[in-house]
Amino acid sequence: MFALVFTSVLSLSLGQGLKLLIDSGFGENSGALLDRAVALLLLLTVLFALGTFVRFYLVSWLGERVSADIRRDVFNHIVYLHPGFYETNRSGEIASRITTDTTLLQTIIGSSISMALRSALTSFGGLVMLFITNAKLMLLVVGAVPLVLLPLAILGRRVKKLSRASQDTVADVGSYAGEIIQHIKTVQSFTREPEEQRAFAEQVERAFDVARVRIRVRAFMLSIVMLMVFAVLSAMLWVGGHDVIAGEMTPGDLAAFVFYAMLVAMGAATISEVWTELLRAAGATERLVELLDVEREITAPSGQVSGFGDRPRSNAGARMDG
Repeated sequence: MFALVFTSVLSLSLGQGLKLLIDSGFGENSGALLDRAVALLLLLTVLFALGTFVRFYLVSWLGERVSADIRRDVFNHIVYLHPGFYETNRSGEIASRITTDTTLLQTIIGSSISMALRSALTSFGGLVMLFITNAKLMLLVVGAVPLVLLPLAILGRRVKKLSRASQDTVADVGSYAGEIIQHIKTVQSFTREPEEQRAFAEQVERAFDVARVRIRVRAFMLSIVMLMVFAVLSAMLWVGGHDVIAGEMTPGDLAAFVFYAMLVAMGAATISEVWTELLRAAGATERLVELLDVEREITAPSGQVSGFGDRPRSNAGARMDG
């Protein structure tokens, strides 16, 4: 969390460095001030890179750790489920939930959530700096926030529903392929290769169709968000440009304001993209929770029972010699 806040503060400091570079370096035609401004920007950039390294490593480690723990907990649960559960649920689909779904959660925890938190902090800090720099332009940006969030609210549920359906169809593909490969000798003995090829192709196309609809809805949502963001930026540049011409703000202030507005815009775009990923992860989470919610009908043994693999090799060899 410290690295996250540290990098967010440094990214906001770059705006003030840009303002200093333009007003003090270029505005006053001073080479010494320009050198100091550039040196300050380079120092902030190096610190930002170091903070990004620490943040990325720690958050990625956390994602891998959580994913491994979830896989272990789900597997420890399903090994005690009644055999009847495996008669009605295909083994390939269960394996897909343990591997594919947990990998998706690892990506969300180890990358997307970190990006969302960083974007949220940067956007909030950017809004504060926008207000300090120019309150009038700040009101323009704040008024546009509902326009950016509206597509997320309208299309979010649709994306979540399609994400769950996409995860299910992909699991069906993996399950079907696993069963055919497991019984490949039977398939070949009855020369059913062409039939199984056609059936598998239908499964793949069904998964593709669902994914295509999900991608189309998500792309539409992101495009609407980006349209709103850059429309607001254009309006802000128009108003700010007239203020510079009228002498109500300096070129450095306008440059810093544009920089902070871009941070807020990119933060909003990142949050909207991560939001769709979170909706997709919600579908994967539901599939894992369904496995964990299945009641155990086989109790774990109170003491460890030695299996054949746990017996000493000398004993096994003695029995075989006898």
